[in-house]
Amino acid sequence: MSLVTRVAVLGAAGRMGQEVCRAVAEAGDLDLVAAVDLRPPPVPDGVVVGTDLDTLRRAGAEVAVDFTEAGAARANLAWCADHGVHAVVGTTGLRPADLADLAERFAASAANAVVAPNFAIGAVLLVRLCELAAPHMDGVEVIELHHDRKVDAPSGTALRTAERILAAREAAGSPPLPPDPTTQEVLAGARGGEAPGGIRVHSVRLPGLVAHEEVVFGAPGQSLTVRHDSYDRRSFMPGVLLAVRAVAGRPGLTVGLEPLLGI
Repeated sequence: MSLVTRVAVLGAAGRMGQEVCRAVAEAGDLDLVAAVDLRPPPVPDGVVVGTDLDTLRRAGAEVAVDFTEAGAARANLAWCADHGVHAVVGTTGLRPADLADLAERFAASAANAVVAPNFAIGAVLLVRLCELAAPHMDGVEVIELHHDRKVDAPSGTALRTAERILAAREAAGSPPLPPDPTTQEVLAGARGGEAPGGIRVHSVRLPGLVAHEEVVFGAPGQSLTVRHDSYDRRSFMPGVLLAVRAVAGRPGLTVGLEPLLGI
């Protein structure tokens, strides 16, 4: 890659896409060269704007940042793997089967990919703290809170948090979590969704929120709450830029920011 990395943003007219465009344009070692969206994105002069992926080729993009939706992201990432363009992915709704497919595609590609359920460094640290706490507490529930336009529930971050809590307990030899004692659910869904290991996950959608997560652990006579709040989409930009700068040096598929942070 060149000394100044040439970056394209997919989903550039969306709220996250616009923020990524601003962050890349302001970074001295990055060059915003392309913006792709079905709507006209507000980008600086000189940026190649288009509605299809050929825009990346015309602009000579080296890294594509994808904040679209799961269906579009699947096609976008397949194109990037086939055309040797590195990918940084914050799109939610990708499933384990999608990640398995991406791992295979990018293993066979000259390009690499970083997929993260959350680019806020504080949110990544929340998951690590939960891993430390998980073997020592007797119960846990996850509450994720997002803006009222988020289309998927629960969030990818909440699912990853539950998966990592379960893995930490299993690695430590902790017993399974006790079964949910609820036998009468007066309102369907009141106990939330059940993630692997029986961990309950609750989703809140309200105007005014951005992205928030609270993990509540319980044990006899005590509780422990770990919470992270993103009040502004700028909170995700240091993680996005970290991934853009690192992706060329990480062969294949990297999931999560943890390897990039060394935790």
